[in-house]
Amino acid sequence: MSIKQNKQSKHSFFMKLALMQAQRNLGNTKENPAVGCVIVKNDCIISAGCTGINGRPHAEQNAITYSKNDIKNSDLYVTLEPCSHYGRTPPCVKTIIRNKIKRVFFSLKDPDRRSYNKSTKQFKKNKIRVQNGILGSDIKNFYKSYFKYKENILPFVTAKMAISKDFYTNSKKKKWITNKFSRGRVHLMRSNHDCILTSVNTIIIDNPRFTCRIHGLEDNSPSRIILDKRLKIHITSNIVRSANKYRTIIFFNKIDQKKINVLKNLKIELVKIPLSEDGNFDLKYILMKVKILGFSRIFLESGLNLTTNFLNKGLVDDFQLFISSKNLGKNGNNSFKKNMKLFFKNRKFTNEKVNLFGDKLISYRIK
Repeated sequence: MSIKQNKQSKHSFFMKLALMQAQRNLGNTKENPAVGCVIVKNDCIISAGCTGINGRPHAEQNAITYSKNDIKNSDLYVTLEPCSHYGRTPPCVKTIIRNKIKRVFFSLKDPDRRSYNKSTKQFKKNKIRVQNGILGSDIKNFYKSYFKYKENILPFVTAKMAISKDFYTNSKKKKWITNKFSRGRVHLMRSNHDCILTSVNTIIIDNPRFTCRIHGLEDNSPSRIILDKRLKIHITSNIVRSANKYRTIIFFNKIDQKKINVLKNLKIELVKIPLSEDGNFDLKYILMKVKILGFSRIFLESGLNLTTNFLNKGLVDDFQLFISSKNLGKNGNNSFKKNMKLFFKNRKFTNEKVNLFGDKLISYRIK
């Protein structure tokens, strides 16, 4: 290996560690990106940090604060260009300069207009060496939702669906059609999104809790938004009973003042949404409203109808398809087979497959 290749390998290694830091709070930083930072001195890691819950403090600030070593003349690796503007916190650029960091390595330029391509000039002015583009493709994929949030009127949507080996989405006899490893993966996905979007029919039929029940990640349970035109939701449902702990919002249309008062007393937020000409919610308008409420990563966890409507209208960015190892046969309900063919027709995507001890997870990233 040449000296140049060795240096690039070293930079990639430290940037991968920074990416691992960023992944810790993905989906829990509100409108801010989940950033990871590693501080290195004499090729040894002396500190690391990630963006705090709700987006503050920033990763660089945390890494600098956590360090118990002298960080003067050290190298700082960060997944996204450090911010250079004043907001609720001081610019990370100024913090880095003040602490006399020697070199800064970042992967991508921040699409935020307040910071885009501005940090490099300030660093060079203060004789700090800068290099960007390290691990670009991996980190660009990680920040898909943040880039969309900054550049699009709609938030990033991940849709999840579970089907049997013979394409049914639920069973007449069993509550679950996938195994515990698939269900655990779903809980992990919930923790990486700031909002679950579902329909009232899913709440009535399945009575889900829609929380993250992985030990240590319970506090990463996302907010819940329910599409319920006529306020049919049962006040004894699990999701209503937990609304005092997890933010819960209902999008409705038909006024039922008595039900509204009851739901508000149970700590549920209600947002009146107009209907389109066909008498249904306009899904694109729904997503615009969700973004206005401050959500950037949406986890669509609902039944066949709502999920396929989102897929067919091109409103899904990632599609997570869990496939059970078992056939349901006569006990199967709601086949996804026809909708699956429509979904794949004339669409470009990449996919990754994961074996979940019998079940399969296919992650489709839609281009």
